[in-house]
Amino acid sequence: MDHPERAAAPAVDDHPRTRPRVGHIQFLNCMPLYWGLARTGALLDFELSKDTPEKLSEQLIRGDLDVAPVTLVEFLRNADRLVAFPDLAVGCDGPVMSCVIVSQVPLDQLHRSRVALGSTSRTSVRLAQLLLAERYGIEPDYYSCPPDLGVMMQEAQAAVLIGDAALRASLHDAPRLGLQVHDLGQMWKEWTGLPFVFAVWATRRDYLARHPRIVSSVHEAFLESRDLSLEEVTKVAEQAARWEDFDAGLLERYFTTLDFRLGAEQLKGIAEFARRTGPTTGFPADVRVDLLGGSPAV
Repeated sequence: MDHPERAAAPAVDDHPRTRPRVGHIQFLNCMPLYWGLARTGALLDFELSKDTPEKLSEQLIRGDLDVAPVTLVEFLRNADRLVAFPDLAVGCDGPVMSCVIVSQVPLDQLHRSRVALGSTSRTSVRLAQLLLAERYGIEPDYYSCPPDLGVMMQEAQAAVLIGDAALRASLHDAPRLGLQVHDLGQMWKEWTGLPFVFAVWATRRDYLARHPRIVSSVHEAFLESRDLSLEEVTKVAEQAARWEDFDAGLLERYFTTLDFRLGAEQLKGIAEFARRTGPTTGFPADVRVDLLGGSPAV
């Protein structure tokens, strides 16, 4: 019996007229992933867009970017449309330093108290809410506001901060104001024994289907940049310290505290976070994470 001839697959254009549009988080925690791009020359191959984690996530999902860091919550909410890059993330396996709760009182005394959310990442906010609810058994009164610790502490008993604002608050402002600092990464590690992933690098499935070689080359460029930056982390920290509020020694400690991997243990951490938060956050508790190249996923 003859079989009808199958329709030919659409041609894949691996050489579009424009460079891939790549997102860049405007926080120090991503500097080691981007610093090496200039050294290797790969930076010239990208059309780079800088913004907050939340806005970059929205731009990737909307189709305004082709590859971008995506906050974990937004990735999990859109896992059916996105593919993550293996071995590339921003996370921690213990302290993270730049995702914190700053409080005027012990955390177990925050029940029904005002807690300011100055974060630009839904993932950090959700992690803080999860830890306070399930580890401490409290339900604060949350509200959102700009990440200014002095203003926050005038209206709230505690504040959730991430990124550079969290570093400034925990290292400079909190000690000066006599406030307690609680590291979200350390709290998660003590509670679950697992690493935590705050953001992954991802591409849309439709873009990957059209341009698989380009996506692969972007992934390889970021891995090479990260490895080069960590090999020369002292130099990275010295250069960053020229225009930041932190000295080179502290920045080197920060860059080497962060975990830029996305492997088996990090995927276990993602699965545990999804199991605990999925049904109340907008994704299935058993959401599947697909990785570029068909690597094992949760």
